[in-house]
Parts: sequence; C-alpha cells; structure tokens
Amino acid sequence: MEAILYQTGSKNEIQCALCAHRCVVKEGKRGICGVRENQQGKLISLVYGKVIAQHVDPIEKKPLFHFLPGSRSYSIATAGCNFKCRFCQNAEIAHLPLSYPGSVMAGEDVSAEEVVRKALLSECHSIAYTYTEPTVFLEFALDVMKIAKANGIRNVFVTNGYMTEEALNAVLPFLDAANVDLKAFRAEFYQSICRAKLDPVKETLRRMHEKGIWLEVTTLLIPGLNDGSDEIYELTDFIANHIGVDVPWHISRFHPDYKMLDRPITSVESLKTARDIGLSSGLRYVYIGNVTGESGENTFCWACGKLLIERWGFQLLQNRIVDERCPDCGQTIDGVFH
Repeated sequence: MEAILYQTGSKNEIQCALCAHRCVVKEGKRGICGVRENQQGKLISLVYGKVIAQHVDPIEKKPLFHFLPGSRSYSIATAGCNFKCRFCQNAEIAHLPLSYPGSVMAGEDVSAEEVVRKALLSECHSIAYTYTEPTVFLEFALDVMKIAKANGIRNVFVTNGYMTEEALNAVLPFLDAANVDLKAFRAEFYQSICRAKLDPVKETLRRMHEKGIWLEVTTLLIPGLNDGSDEIYELTDFIANHIGVDVPWHISRFHPDYKMLDRPITSVESLKTARDIGLSSGLRYVYIGNVTGESGENTFCWACGKLLIERWGFQLLQNRIVDERCPDCGQTIDGVFH
C-alpha cells in the first residue's frame, strides 16, 4: 500500500515525514524503520495489514493505570521500529524487517475490520497499537482507529514518541490515550543507545498533553546508564513543570535483554529512590513496574494519601474511585474512568 506523509524529490528520492528521522530514501531502499520502501518514486508501506502479534491484554499492561482501569485492550503490532534500542524487549519482531531484504514482510494478513470485530468479540474497551512502534504502521493503525471509533472503542498508542507533528495531527481525531517511553533525559543516551534524539520525544509529549490525549510516561531504569539522581530530577521536573503534574510516571525495572546483557537487574531500592524523586518533583502519581507486590503498583489520592486502586501485577484487586473522586476527601483524581 502507498504510504502517507512523504514528498518526492529529485532523482526519485523520497523524504518521509512520518517520524523525526525524516529519512531521505533512495529508489529501491528503505527508511530506518525497515518497513517503508521507495518503489519507483512511491513510498510503500510493507506492513499494511501484516499483523505480527495480536492479543487481549489488561490495559494495565500497556502500562496505563488511569485509563479505563480494569478493562481489556485488544493489542496489535506489525514488524518494524524506527529506534535501534540495545535493550529492546521485543527485538524479535521490532527488528524483524532486517531479515526480509525483499518486499515480502512477515505477518498475518488481517483487515482493519477484522481487528475491530475481534476487539468487539473479546469485549475489549480499547485497541492498543503496541509491542513494536505504532508510528511505522500508521496507515494500517489509522484505518483500524477510524472503524474502532465508530464502534465506540477507544484507541491507545504505546509509543517511543518519535512521530512528527504531521503524523500526530493525522491520529489526533482518533487517539484517546498514549503511553510514551521517555527512555532517558540525556541526548547522548538517545544517540548511543537508541540511535535517535531526545528533543523530538519531549516535543511529542508536550503536544499530546496540550491536545487532550490522556498521557502516561514510562522510563526503563537501567543501572549505570539513566538512573543517576541528577538525571531523574531533571526528567521528573520536565514532566511536572513542562507537561503536567497530572501525568502518571511509570518506572520500569530493567532485565538484561537483546544486545544489553552486561547490565544487572535494577534493584528495588533504585526504583523506590526514583519514585521518591518523582513525588518530590510534584508528580501526583508515580508507579514502579516489573516488580510485583510493591505498594508502588497502587494508586493513592494525591490530596489525602488514601489507597484508591490496589493492584497485583496487572490484576486490579479493588478500585475505590467514585465519579472520578476520592471517596475519602472528595478530591478529583486525574484520568479517564468511563
């Protein structure tokens, strides 16, 4: 299928405007994502309808803790990603296009209508575009999102936030919520570990929040790389003062994976320290992820401190929020609960 958001230049070169790389793609070549190819002067999506993963997940797995808590989300992905993170936890599908030099791409042929039908049959309240980077399969995602919206199903992006303003504008009418990975707060980390830049991610976060998309942020805390107190202070200060104190921040525990096997598992103490820093920066909701049984999984009232939502992993044990308010003090709790 012909892609959207590109311009044709001289000598049949194409500039893609889908993500912040803005790749210039020569004829017969692909962009960094590996799934958009210049075919005789046209940019072609190689993954339209090529679904590589589809599952019914708890919305908490995205993770989204303040968006329809306790509900299920029909989750889909195609192959491909515009980042090259050395710690990628879904590398087998995110970087799969590297194994497909031709125009044939792995994935099951699924129509947009079929995705929505399966979501409805599974009694899912949302469809999540996740596992890999949804920006790189935007054409298919958009077709699904439009049908989902018409059927009363919400749309969720789990994304690295590297989309252009043009791409964000394309999904804005249909996107209800997003969890954005803010992988670190140092430009050198993004450059050396992810082969990307930090500033476009910060800009996406600002735009999403300004446009009213329900937003949550996740940072995978990697020992010795992005877990310094100064960096965490700067990161949480950015969220609190340049996006909003209402934005939940998820701190995820690192496990060695893919090309980063030389780092230890993040200690629980480091996660708790980061959580304390986030709360001291003014964030109302800070969560610890990939650690089951810690109180950092739970939601507390930001005004009176009482327990509101109790979780065990991705399972909701109780939800005391009534009409979007704390039943103890009456304070409004930020989120989308209906």
